[in-house]
Amino acid sequence: MVISAVEANEQSAGGRRVRRSPAGASRGRRPVRWFWFLLPALALVLVFFIVPFVLNIPFAFTQWTAYSPEIKFNGLDNFLFLWKNGTLGNAVVVTLAYAVIAMAVQNGIAMSLALTLRKTTRINSVYRSIFFLPVLISPLAAGFIWRGIVDPQGPLNAVIAWIVPGFDYAWLGHPISALVTVAFIDGWKWSGIATLVYIAGLNSIPDELMEAASLDGAGPWKRFWRISFPLLAPAFTFNIATTLIGALSAYDVIASTTSGGPGNSTTTINVALQQQFGSSFYGTASSLGLTVTILVIAIAVPLVSWLRKREVA
Repeated sequence: MVISAVEANEQSAGGRRVRRSPAGASRGRRPVRWFWFLLPALALVLVFFIVPFVLNIPFAFTQWTAYSPEIKFNGLDNFLFLWKNGTLGNAVVVTLAYAVIAMAVQNGIAMSLALTLRKTTRINSVYRSIFFLPVLISPLAAGFIWRGIVDPQGPLNAVIAWIVPGFDYAWLGHPISALVTVAFIDGWKWSGIATLVYIAGLNSIPDELMEAASLDGAGPWKRFWRISFPLLAPAFTFNIATTLIGALSAYDVIASTTSGGPGNSTTTINVALQQQFGSSFYGTASSLGLTVTILVIAIAVPLVSWLRKREVA
C-alpha cells in the first residue's frame, strides 16, 4: 500500500495523526500579532509628533505674540514678513549648506571607518565601540567640547602651531569657517551610526566577488568602485537620507557653539525659530517650524525615490 505524501506528513512517530493548519491561516494571523507590537511605537509617534504638528499648523497663519491677547488669522503675512526682513531666505540657504556639509562629512568619515574596521576582530570591535561613543554624547555636550577645542587658545590651534609657528585662527569667528566647523561637528557626532550601517553592508557582499576581482587584477580602489559601491546602494540610501534629514533639523550643536553667529552665518531655520519664539513672536516661530517640515518633505521624498532607483536588485 502506497501512502501519499500528505498522509505521511500527518502521521507522527507514535502513529497519531497530526492536524496541520493551512499555511494561509498562520499567515492571516500574523498582521494582527505584529500590530500589537507596533501599537506602542505608533502611539508615541501619534501623541508626541503627529498631533502637535497638526495642531501647530493653523498658528503658522496667525498673528500671535505675547504682546497682544488676541490671536488673529493673517494668511501668509508671517512668511512674507520673514522673507522681506531676510530671516527666511538666509535661514533656508544656511540650513541647506549646513545639511550638505554635515552629510558629506558624516558619510565620508563613516565610509572610511567602515572600510578600515570591516573585519570582525577583537581589536576592531574595540575601535568600533570607541568611534561609536560620540553618538552617546549629548549634542549640546559635544558642541561645548568642540567649542573649547577650536577656541583660538584651544588645543587645535596649539597643534597646528607646532607645524605653522604663530598660527592663531578663530574658527567660530568667521562666517564660512564657522558654518563648516559646526557642520563638521554635527557630522562627527553622528558618524558612528552610519559606520555600523556601512560595515553591515560591506559584510553582506560575498567574499567570492572580491576574490574573483583580485584574481582578475583589480586593485583595492577598482574593487571598491566596481563592486562594493554599487552593492552598498541600500546603505547609501539609508545613510544619506537620515543624515540629510537630521542636518536639516539641526539646532543643538549650533546653539552650544555659535548661537547662530557670527552675524547670521550659522542661523539655520530651527535657530531662527528659537530666536523668534524667544522674542515672543509665536506666530512667526510656528511659520518657521512649518517651513522646516515642508523643506524636509520636499527634499527627502524625491531624494529617497532617486536613490532607491539606483539600488542594485
